[in-house]
Amino acid sequence: MYKSWQENLQEFSNCRFGIFIHYGLFSLLERGEWVLNREGIPVDEYKRLALDFTAEKFDAEKLVLLAKNAGAKYIVFTTMHHDGFALYDSQVNDFNCVNSPCGRDIISETVEACRKHDLRIHLYHSLNNWTSVPNGSDALEDVAVKKDFVDFTHARLKELVTKYNPVDCLWYDGWWPFHADGWRSVEMNQIVREIQPQIIFNGRNGLPGDFATPEQHLTAPKPWRPWEACITHNSNWGYHAGDRSWKTPIQIVDSILQIAGGAGNFLLNIGLKADGSIPDESVNLLNVLAGWSKVNSQAIYNSDLFDFDLNTKGEHRGDFFHHGKYTCIGNRLYLHLLHWPGERFSVNGIEAAAQSATILGVGDININQDKKRLSFNLPPKPPFWYGGVVEVVFETLPSIYNTGGIRVPKVEHPRYDPCSSNIIV
Repeated sequence: MYKSWQENLQEFSNCRFGIFIHYGLFSLLERGEWVLNREGIPVDEYKRLALDFTAEKFDAEKLVLLAKNAGAKYIVFTTMHHDGFALYDSQVNDFNCVNSPCGRDIISETVEACRKHDLRIHLYHSLNNWTSVPNGSDALEDVAVKKDFVDFTHARLKELVTKYNPVDCLWYDGWWPFHADGWRSVEMNQIVREIQPQIIFNGRNGLPGDFATPEQHLTAPKPWRPWEACITHNSNWGYHAGDRSWKTPIQIVDSILQIAGGAGNFLLNIGLKADGSIPDESVNLLNVLAGWSKVNSQAIYNSDLFDFDLNTKGEHRGDFFHHGKYTCIGNRLYLHLLHWPGERFSVNGIEAAAQSATILGVGDININQDKKRLSFNLPPKPPFWYGGVVEVVFETLPSIYNTGGIRVPKVEHPRYDPCSSNIIV
């Protein structure tokens, strides 16, 4: 285990790829995780769904191995979403899966499988609770019951980190309706860290947290700090039978690479079906990613920050790449050729001397460098379904600098956009 939460955070910040699992009572309705709220289902009617919660096909071992083989370094699992249904044996919250026909502690099984197979385990827990008495709306309307509502949240969190000790991260969510003061978030974090000093937090209890969690977009925080972008496989977090907007493997790889270039982590969400099984589309994706990861994992894990600014060069070493994405680790630059350029192509603006080049999983290739222009000789057709990844070894740390002009001006100049830009890179 880690010597400190700072050491834990350092390990996490280099993970690059994780799997987010949304599962709960909402899965039975197959219309997303907010179905209770969005459709105004009476709470008593919703709670009766627990009589049908069996999770008969939930297999933590299968889930963890699929994630690990796909290249994931950690799993974030929903212990309790906003509907208040806990997926573990709770003495604080009797609305839980052990008191349903399931009769099993889903979280215990998942934590044990992650530990067995050396994956980090992060526990998601909603601060809000739509089915508790009092609930968040009650707490807003009546100051007298606010303390009871917040106390209940603190009690759940204390029980959770006591029961599952140690884990790597507590992933807060559902912080409506209060700011940090209302949730007593400083006290909340202190309670948790007294039990697990090594644990790290995201920023969804009103405090900044140890890392940023952009949702459904891939933008690194500025100034940079450890970060994780959580993205759905289709368009919903919880399982939705009517949502067929599955992202393709090449889209997922492209997102992983963009985030790796920003020295962040890509958290891919999968919503489990009512019986606890993984949708076929997500199983297929993870199996395809396993093949990609087997060949190319060295090009993303522990990647350096390799980004660029549209207005100035600044401290940035990267640039955009119309064949795919760049990642960089030390003196090694990786060209992810998602759009195969053919037998010959060049990269301009290279500010370091190249020594050698290799297509990962294939072998060495010939290169030629003329000042800042680096040219490559490639096979006429891509060797893999994702194109191919070229690793270039340089004598020094590589950097790339081009501008919107045909050449780099010898006077002060804007890089690409001479005006303030609204383009998100």
